[in-house]
Amino acid sequence: MKDLEIEFHRAYWDSQVEANEENDRRRADLELQLRRVKGDPEALSAIEDALQAEIHEPALRRQLELLRLSFTGNQMDESHRTRIVDLSSAVESEFASHRPVVDGKEMNDNEIEKILRTSNDEAERRSAWEASKKIGARVAERVRELARLRNEAAHKLGFGDYYRMSLQLQEIDEDWLFDLLGELDRITTGPFDAWKEDLDGHLRERFGVDRLLPWHYADPFFQNLPPDGRVSLDRLLADTSAPDLAASAFGGWGIDLAGVLAGSDLFPRQNKCQHAFCLDVDRSGKDVRILANIVPGEHWIGVMLHESGHAAYDICIDQDLPYLLRRAAHTFTTEAAALLSGRLVRDPAWLTGIARRDPSEVAAIEADLRRSTMAQEVLFARWGLVMCHFERDLYSDPEGDLDARWWELVSAFQHVDPPDGRAAPDWAAKIHVAAAPVYYQNYLLGNLLAWQLEATAEERFGGLIGRADAGAFLVDKLFRPGSLFRWDALVEAATDRPLGAAAFAKGLDNFP
Repeated sequence: MKDLEIEFHRAYWDSQVEANEENDRRRADLELQLRRVKGDPEALSAIEDALQAEIHEPALRRQLELLRLSFTGNQMDESHRTRIVDLSSAVESEFASHRPVVDGKEMNDNEIEKILRTSNDEAERRSAWEASKKIGARVAERVRELARLRNEAAHKLGFGDYYRMSLQLQEIDEDWLFDLLGELDRITTGPFDAWKEDLDGHLRERFGVDRLLPWHYADPFFQNLPPDGRVSLDRLLADTSAPDLAASAFGGWGIDLAGVLAGSDLFPRQNKCQHAFCLDVDRSGKDVRILANIVPGEHWIGVMLHESGHAAYDICIDQDLPYLLRRAAHTFTTEAAALLSGRLVRDPAWLTGIARRDPSEVAAIEADLRRSTMAQEVLFARWGLVMCHFERDLYSDPEGDLDARWWELVSAFQHVDPPDGRAAPDWAAKIHVAAAPVYYQNYLLGNLLAWQLEATAEERFGGLIGRADAGAFLVDKLFRPGSLFRWDALVEAATDRPLGAAAFAKGLDNFP
């Protein structure tokens, strides 16, 4: 399984840096082979039998538990497996190669977002926003079919649907999760409403309109801060290098990213995935790669810091652990490292201490920076609530009116109304719905853990930025153990408390 997994990771990388039929087919073939290995019912039976025995070695028991989770999720007949892999690969390839067309001009995602950030021409903004959604109509029926197929496999295993199965196999209790999401909703509703009311006033004045529509916001999904509600660091950081800043930030924690950056693919070009991710190819700590599409400005510096957080986690895992344990304790624990790192770009101490910006310039905007950082946190929390509730609804009823349900949730959590008469699968334009199913809760849990880790570092070391002792804390308590422990045990051991929203709620005390 190890050798096949490594080969698949290499093929996956190739398919993302150069989207073509040959690379897509190789990636799909290897994914299918890997799923067949993990779908072996006799192997799962042997794992279950082994777990019935009295096992005194914690590392052995944990490996068996992780194998059981992975193998259970892959139990399905060959036709199901082949159809799911073929469909998901085709959808990802569609996203990788698709370029929206605005007024007859083919554009990439960076260009679409530049229009939404900067243009005052409402017609141009509307065209860009609508173009960004076209991919949804192209893939929507295939995404519904994926949901049906995933549900059928889950039903055969005795689960209510694929969403519930996925949470259970991620060792997340659904009731606990949605109780926590309910708390997140409660603590962010007031701050979000107050902040958005102020933002909307500025936007109505800027565009000379009484009613705001989705294209008046600064990205296709209203998940990132508009320029109108924040201090832009594009000018302040114009002469900096995103990879160099990432290397400096992690160097301050005693983590060397040189090998990661040397093996990465960081700049945009045709037929390359337009998003960003980090890939641990072989769990050796020596072949961790970042794919990015860096252009000048604050946004991609933040993205590089985020992906470098994933990379730092991967390269710092204890190499004496068995292969199966040389990975993050949970998807959301590595997201915590990434989110904690990504938001450094707006921290005044990071701007002066790591980015070497003029302290007087930073001091002049410090209050606005802190406010905008919290605005981004609240905005993303509201967006994450949309995604989590929508995915649960998608798998509860793939045949439902998903187009309408999407806008009901967007209206409820983000207070953004659809254009009159809008009837389109805008939900399918978000790549995560198809390519990373039942994933978004990990961003929200990861962010809560990031706040909890930051609060712990503040209590113990006086802060995080540039502090070797804080870096050692992250390495020793979060990264090095890999997946030797369940996520809940790891979090409590690292921070002396279970995962919760208290640290995040405290950060909202004086916002907005």
